[in-house]
This record gives sequence, structure tokens and C-alpha cells, in this order.
Amino acid sequence: MPSDDLQSPTSEMVLLTPSGENAPKITSATPAEKEREGSAESNTSRVAMKKQLGLLEGVAIILGIIFGSGIFVSPKGVIREVEAVGTSLIIWVLCGLLSMIGALCYAELGTAIPKSGGDYAYIYEAYGSLPAFLYLWDAMMIFVPTTNAIMGLTFASYVLQPFFNDGCEIPKIALQLLAAVTICFLTYLNSYYMKITTKMQNVIMFTKIAALVLIIIVGSVYMLMGNMENFQQPFENSETDPGKLSVAFYSGIFSYAGWNYLNFMTEELRDPYRNLPRAIYISLPLVTGIYVLANMAYLAVLSAPEMIASNAIAVTFGNKIMGSFAHIIPIMVAISALGALSVHIMTSSRMCFVGARNGHMPSILSHISVKSYTPLPSLAFLCLLSIIMLVVSDVYVLITYSSIVESFFIMLSVSAVLYFRYKRPNMERPIKVSLWVPIVFVIVAAFLVVIPVYVAPFEVAMGLLITLIGIPFYYVGVVWQNKPKWVQQTINWITFTCQKLFMSAREEKRD
Repeated sequence: MPSDDLQSPTSEMVLLTPSGENAPKITSATPAEKEREGSAESNTSRVAMKKQLGLLEGVAIILGIIFGSGIFVSPKGVIREVEAVGTSLIIWVLCGLLSMIGALCYAELGTAIPKSGGDYAYIYEAYGSLPAFLYLWDAMMIFVPTTNAIMGLTFASYVLQPFFNDGCEIPKIALQLLAAVTICFLTYLNSYYMKITTKMQNVIMFTKIAALVLIIIVGSVYMLMGNMENFQQPFENSETDPGKLSVAFYSGIFSYAGWNYLNFMTEELRDPYRNLPRAIYISLPLVTGIYVLANMAYLAVLSAPEMIASNAIAVTFGNKIMGSFAHIIPIMVAISALGALSVHIMTSSRMCFVGARNGHMPSILSHISVKSYTPLPSLAFLCLLSIIMLVVSDVYVLITYSSIVESFFIMLSVSAVLYFRYKRPNMERPIKVSLWVPIVFVIVAAFLVVIPVYVAPFEVAMGLLITLIGIPFYYVGVVWQNKPKWVQQTINWITFTCQKLFMSAREEKRD
């Protein structure tokens, strides 16, 4: 597809009346920042996404989404499948290396195609409209709202647990209400106070690192005191079945998930050609090192059966070894879940925004607030979907069904590096990785996509079915242009109403 297809749809910001006619042009109340490489801030007034994210904010976004509640709650997924301490640590190292290889590919893609939207933008540019729409369909209908719901429920459970006695179950309605309030509050912050949100992410990033460093230090002291029993025969009874190992790999990769999320916000990065790759190069080695050391600390204190039996490993770890300081861990987990949820809300809304800008979502979702310069309609839309998911009883099942599909699309995104090398050899590439990097990633990712077909065929089939359901919506919503007049008038009325509600307008092109 031509690269121009990913540009903003109009060079002028207009409102649509219910009849589809253009209303007078709206001028924003305050000047928008207009930054160009090597130039000072422009005073030109236009509605567009602000470039307000620097290197620190970029690192905070990547670490914020990766260091969610996963590393504190569910490392048992790996040890449960491989059943050996040594093999478990090797899996964590290999997952980190695979994530770093993938991140290198995304650094090339993000600087060669400096557009927000991440995987969606790269699949669209390389393979066209339908594959990109299907990725967007899965992401907007399943990946994003269910992940937001699960993060919200995790935060709510850790906040409410101290108010209930041991063995007393927290009422489900209380969890859902607090999660809904949290999602709405963070959506509001991301809609109107981006500077506060980014500063909050910086603080939470250091809090998360401090929590993991605390776990590492406590575990290291425990080992230095001679408690090395769990490492004496690290590979005894290790699992060798490829299916089991691939499932263990999925558990590890899930904890590293998020290394590609900064690419969703490329257009809001200052100097993206430098800050995007730098943020990736700083974050991924740091994550890998911390994850491996944290798992060593867990494995030193807790036996494999204890880890498998625990629903919150960090809390079990703290209760066993930290005494009166154990209450620190649940607080840290809650903060981590809150920070990850905020980052996920912020980044995923940009993918929705870009999809609407390309005509793959309702046009109102491609509009920007004229006051805060954020994709307010997209943020509100995803907030609504996330709250709906809170009342769905099997959100975890939906994630399971779609995780393999998501892995396939990530593989497709990285394969775009190879596609562009062949189809567009003269394409400008500020960063160019060695050819073996995307080849290795695609081969490993293909293995991880194919193996579950016989390990979990039902889950694979359901994920495929969810994706295929998007095809009729593509032809009705995107391909079918000559809709009846009453349908178009209804769409125009909804767009006009939402524009007034959100005080939003279409993005203006850069000069």
C-alpha cells in the first residue's frame, strides 16, 4: 500500500453537520506545539498530537507496561510447565533475548515508518488493508479491553484485600466497581492531563524497579546465608516435551509483553529517530536482567510446588521471608498494576486513533480534542469497551483464545522488515538491523504459533474464529462505500453529536 495512505485524512479541521455539510473551521484556543527535527518550537496553531514524550517518558512507557503485575503474580506459569529450576531460568533468559531481537526489528520499523499505531501501521503498510483491519479488530474487540479489565481487577483486588480477613472472599461487585472507577479515572487523566500522566509514569517506573530490586536483594541475602537447596540439582526431572516448552515460553513472553508499545506513540515522541531506539535499547536489557534475578530470588526462597500453589508469588515470597515488612509487596503490586493500566490505556488509544484515521474505525475516533490535543473519542470508546468486559465472566478465556492470534500478528509485523528489504530496498532506514535478526525472530515466532495447534487446538480454533468474524465487518464497514442515504445521515449525526460532546475535530496535516 502507498505510504500516503497512512497520512491524516484532511489538511483542514472541520465539523460535519447532520446533513454532511461542512461547518465553519474551528480554531483551537491555545497554540499547539509544532516540532520539527533540528528546529525550535513553532507558534503555528493547529490541532494535532503534541510531541511531548522524551527519552525518559519513552523508557517509562516501555517499563510501565512490561512491569505490570505479571512478574509479581504469575511466574509460576513457566515453572509449572518445565518442572525444573534450571530450565525455568533458561526460559526466562531466552524470552528476554527473543524480546530484545523483536525490539530491534521494531526500532527499524518505527524509524522507517514514523507513524503511531505500532503493529497496525506496519501491517497496513506492508500487507494492505484487510490484514491490518483484522489485527485492529482483534485488538480493539479483545486484546485491549480485556487486558484493561484484568489489570483493573488486579489493582482492585490488591487494594481491597487488606479490608477483608484471611479466607474471606472479596465481593465480585466491589472488585468490578473499583476497577471501573479506576479505568474511568485513568482515562480522564490520559484525556486531559497528559503531562501529569507522563510524570506519574516516571514516578511509578522507579517505584516498580525499587520493588523488584527489593525482592532481588532479599533473595540474594537469603542465598548468601547458605540457602541454596533449590539450586543443587537445577535440571532434575526437567520437562523436554516441545509442546510443554512452548507453553512455558508463552508464559514467559506474556510477562515481557509490552516492549512494542512505544511504537504506538511514535508521532508523539520528540526526536523519534533517536529516542525510540534508545528507549528500546535501555529498557529491554534492564527488563531481562531484572526478570532473571527476580526469578532467581523467588526460586531460592520458594520451592517449585510452593510457586505452583501460589496465586501471587511476590506476596507468598514476602510472607515467608520479609516478616513485618511483607505488607510492602501488595502495595507495590497495586502500584505496578495501576501504572501498567495507565500506560495501556494511553498507548492502545493511539492504535484506535490511527485505525480510524485510515477508515478502519468510525471516523469520530480519528478526532482530537481541541483543548488537550489527545485522541479523546478513542480513549472514551476503549474505556466503554473495558467496562463492558468487566461484567463478562470469562475475560481470561478471551485472552487465552486470542493470545496465539496476537503472536501471529507480531510475527507478521516483524516479517515486514524482510518484506520491505525485498520490495523497497531504497527505503530510508535511519536504523538498519542485520538481516539475521528478523529471520531468527520470525522462525522462533512461527514455531511458537504452530506448536499450540496440537497442544491446544480448541483455543487456536476459537482465536481463529474470532479473527474471521471480523471479515464481514470489514466488507460492510470499509469496502462498502455506497451506503444508503439514511445510513450515512445517521453516521453524520452521530459524528456531529460526538464532536460537540468531546469538543474534538479532525487532525490537521503538517505543512
